[in-house]
Amino acid sequence: MFIVDAIVSSVCKLKMAVWFPFEKFSAESPMNGEVMSTRIGAWSLLGSPAVAAVMASAEPDWLVLDAQHGRFDDAAVVDTLSLLAGAPNRPRTVVRVAAGSPWLIGRALDAGADGVIVPMVQNAEQAALAASACRYPPLGSRSWGPLDGAYGRTPASAADANERIECAVMVETAEAVAGVDEIAATPGVDMIFVGPFDLALSLGTDVPSLLGDSSPENPLDRIVAACRAHGVAAGAFAGSNELAAQLAARGFDTLAVAVDTMLLHDAVAQQLQAAPR
Repeated sequence: MFIVDAIVSSVCKLKMAVWFPFEKFSAESPMNGEVMSTRIGAWSLLGSPAVAAVMASAEPDWLVLDAQHGRFDDAAVVDTLSLLAGAPNRPRTVVRVAAGSPWLIGRALDAGADGVIVPMVQNAEQAALAASACRYPPLGSRSWGPLDGAYGRTPASAADANERIECAVMVETAEAVAGVDEIAATPGVDMIFVGPFDLALSLGTDVPSLLGDSSPENPLDRIVAACRAHGVAAGAFAGSNELAAQLAARGFDTLAVAVDTMLLHDAVAQQLQAAPR
């Protein structure tokens, strides 16, 4: 039980430690026109519905099921979303898909995800493809086939689904930074999400140097400025309080902080260190 308690406690502490006010921006997205605090999220890599449910019980603002670098396959995504469907105060739950293929996006949304994070988006054309895959006609090209009906639940209407779904595209390469203004301006894109580690690799630097760059054309400020200009959220993967605080100070308003693998490791290590010898 100490591992479960550690995960819940850690998520709650992280939310309290990284709490910055920001103003929501007007845009055609599920987050329009609100004034609220930074959205603090949890990130699940293990592919375990039970672990994801424990993380959700800590009430993060949002929860990511990682199907790119994590172990979430189709079955794990469906099982997790089904498990969370009736949970009180369920966080918005999104899937980081393995790639920007429309069929991968569609399967995640059909399973009941509230949105997707699409990795390695390089330009506005790829962003438009992702946004279209997230929404039913006339706003997009998503095919009808939600699993709610198969489980005896009434599926949302196409119009309601189009309003609810959040499309986040990842800017994590030098090419994407160069075109970030056009990517952020793409209709149907609700958030630009930064992967600092891949972005640093692409730029030939490291994460501390990327975060410490105060030059007029530094990539992070350029990304945030594009988000502000086009009314979309500016998100980033942090993984720790320290990185989250630095990213929030740069203007990022949606942060992934608590990661299940890290929390489990830290909980086990702490318990072992405290054990009598």
